[in-house]
Amino acid sequence: MPHQEAAGVRTPRQALAAYHRAMLDKCADDLADLYAPGALHEFPFTAPGFPPRYEGREAVRTGYGAVWGASPVRIDEVRTVSSYETADPEVIVAEHVVVGRLPGGATFTVPGLLVLRVHDGLITHVRDYMDTAALATARG
Repeated sequence: MPHQEAAGVRTPRQALAAYHRAMLDKCADDLADLYAPGALHEFPFTAPGFPPRYEGREAVRTGYGAVWGASPVRIDEVRTVSSYETADPEVIVAEHVVVGRLPGGATFTVPGLLVLRVHDGLITHVRDYMDTAALATARG
């Protein structure tokens, strides 16, 4: 059963840390459990094979479950380059770099930027800006 913090006390910074943990674990259930039922997860810079958005918690669960389940890559680290709390207490912006390995041992890095809105302890909106060229290279 996925680990879930008490939703009522999760700050945007805590949600970001849990988001990164779910990425490291490639656990779609843990990731989806961070989201409100009607949340929106957008990919403004989409890549071939990726949808422009996931609408709702269960779409996040299904979408990431399919992508992570089919991917042979291993994520070794999510480095937070910097994070910014905004004037809006529900929003955090984070630059990060995902470092991983392909089958056979080749390494890759994919930089990205996340804008998370967290309301009542649950993510309600994500804008996920991934470096699609680096992502395509990592996917082979």
